[in-house]
Amino acid sequence: MAKEKKRKQPASDGAPPPGDEGEGRRERKGKKAKRDKAEAILPSQIKNKDKRSELHAKLKREKKAEKRKLARERSQAIRRAEELGEQASKRSSNCSAPCAPPERQVPRTIENTREPDETVCRPDDQELFAGNDADEFNAVLKQHIIPKVLITTCRFNSGRGPAFIEELMQVIPNSHYVKRGTYELKKIVKYAKNRDFTSLIVVHTNRREPDALLIVGLPDGPTAHFKLSKLVLRKDIKNHGNPTSHKPELVLNNFTTRLGHRVGRMIQSLFPQDPNFRGRRVVTFHNQRDYIFFRHHRYIFEKKESKVASKDKKAKTSESKSQPEKQVICRLQECGPRFTLKLLTLQHGTFDTKSGEYEWVHKSPSINNLSFGAPMFVPRENPEVAVSSTGSVARLLPEIKFLPGAGLHLHE
Repeated sequence: MAKEKKRKQPASDGAPPPGDEGEGRRERKGKKAKRDKAEAILPSQIKNKDKRSELHAKLKREKKAEKRKLARERSQAIRRAEELGEQASKRSSNCSAPCAPPERQVPRTIENTREPDETVCRPDDQELFAGNDADEFNAVLKQHIIPKVLITTCRFNSGRGPAFIEELMQVIPNSHYVKRGTYELKKIVKYAKNRDFTSLIVVHTNRREPDALLIVGLPDGPTAHFKLSKLVLRKDIKNHGNPTSHKPELVLNNFTTRLGHRVGRMIQSLFPQDPNFRGRRVVTFHNQRDYIFFRHHRYIFEKKESKVASKDKKAKTSESKSQPEKQVICRLQECGPRFTLKLLTLQHGTFDTKSGEYEWVHKSPSINNLSFGAPMFVPRENPEVAVSSTGSVARLLPEIKFLPGAGLHLHE
């Protein structure tokens, strides 16, 4: 009887029955699984447009908040490191042991991790400077000859080509435009030589859009073929300025290799070597990862009043609380245009597709499958080999002669 009574006794209020405890655990696991499943759903998997846009906005807000949090933590860490550096400098003045502040972290990039090689120009390279005195640009860069540039187009120029040429003539001083018409390019080169032009620029358009630049040094070359992309005209630049007729200041960045040095001197020969600094014009060619970025700015100096708090905190008058002070502030205003260049070929001498000798040729990634429309490289010894641009380029490249010291890339 006692055993039956014990068996019939209900469970106490303090401990839940074993069945209820298992059900609660399963319920919690189900809720967690549903929550994880809801978090793992991508917006592209939702068919309802309103729900999809709502989830996308939520994910975007969370990502933005996480980015702000990381930036706040980074700024606090930098501030803390600066404070520790100041304290370490104070301690080092009192103690004999050296106390150095913590080093600032520098991000790793391709530019600062590149190992120097034989193609990088050094300041003490006497051979390089001796070659500069004997190259084609020596007379222009030493101001024995004033640069004179002829600008023309391909035979069918339309779209944004005329507007780009007009802005290019405002960038390069002493530049003249000649309509191409039906003349061949070799006749244009001969015409420019007879009229003492130092450079020739040909703007090529494709589907009503400028897509290439051909720069020919006169009278002895070289000839550089650039791919032009990401063109933005002056009218499309927000808060743009209008350039003056002053001679601009030229800035060349990262032209450090032998090939980059040669291309930089070619670009330098387009502009006068005595800039008018009062005009406050700056033309920049920035080379980074085989791309040359062009920008055109001008300086603007402004005087602005800034309120400086007085050192005497006990002063009660309004004049002592803030003192207006004029400061000269300098800022940049873009004049346009802006575009990006990529070197495709560098040919020795003036433009010649039959017997020209190439100093450098850009190698495409798919070297054995040359698609239609890609540049055709004609060897000097056997020109009839390169009849079709759809054939294999593997048999063409060994016959092209390269000059010694020419690198594979602008920065390599």
